[in-house]
Amino acid sequence: MDQGQSHITDEAPDAARYAPRGAGRRRVGRAGAWAAALLLAGVSVVVGCRAADRDAVTPVPQLLAFLPWLTVPTAAALLLALFSRWRTGLVWGVAVLGALAWYLQPYGEDGGEPDGAPVSGIRVLASNVQFSRGTNALIDTVTRHRPDIVFVEECGRPCRDALDRESLRTRYPYRRAVAADGSAGSTILSTFPLKAAPTVAGTMGMPAATADVRGHPVRLQLAHPMPPLADQVGVWRTELGRLADAARGTRGSQIMAGDFNATQDHAAFRRILDAGALRDAARRTGHARTPSWPATAPGPLGTQIDHVLATPDFSADKSRFLDLADTDHRALLVDLTLHG
Repeated sequence: MDQGQSHITDEAPDAARYAPRGAGRRRVGRAGAWAAALLLAGVSVVVGCRAADRDAVTPVPQLLAFLPWLTVPTAAALLLALFSRWRTGLVWGVAVLGALAWYLQPYGEDGGEPDGAPVSGIRVLASNVQFSRGTNALIDTVTRHRPDIVFVEECGRPCRDALDRESLRTRYPYRRAVAADGSAGSTILSTFPLKAAPTVAGTMGMPAATADVRGHPVRLQLAHPMPPLADQVGVWRTELGRLADAARGTRGSQIMAGDFNATQDHAAFRRILDAGALRDAARRTGHARTPSWPATAPGPLGTQIDHVLATPDFSADKSRFLDLADTDHRALLVDLTLHG
């Protein structure tokens, strides 16, 4: 009897010591599994919209712009599922990570090189100067790189006045503009003769023109739809749709360039590419994911919303993203060749 009592007395402290610890581990495991589930659910919604070719509603369009960076919460969810020994979460996380890897590939085919003989090289520069603040940096870049066609977004009165300097007026005698203040102003500068063309209606100016490139007409369209702000997603989608209509309605050669406020992960932007058989010059030259905004983001952070698109009769020879002072966008400089 004494031995039994002694035995019970010896076991009681161990039970009291280890039972709470096991319960604590289970609570931590459940918390980790719930956190992993929440992360995976959020990423799955965005990836599902990408797979369904839909931009959906806020916050999906905003998150789609940064689709590559959704690998970070997905990896965190996988680690949480691993530590909590949640097998379903591990399978779920691997599936989501695989889908992200699939959609990180450049969209569409580049289609190879045109068959026709070269007609003319065309250097194109697209730059958002952020309420005219980056105008001086733009002028320095234009002077240094001497593009043939310049698409300038958010070019208000100070920007237009600066671009009217005698040296620039001599170099770029042909111009089409939507004269407005703030972000609504936009300008196309050209060394090639320009004819008027219908503009695309938008909250911000999107002028158009037809350039005479050594006897070949080339439609030029500046792109600057509204950004997908939380209360402006409908406007953003509508204005990108109008750019798709402009791409679809043009026969022959076309260059569409500017700040699209959209990436290849947005269905509305992919419809522009598909509507007019336009090809993204940065994608064709190996820079499909090079960020252009925000310019202040360190290293590879950011997203590519500035594009130069051209029809298949153009070859894309080289593209570069250039840092400009006093604007939150990097300028995009592209060397194209028009083929007959």
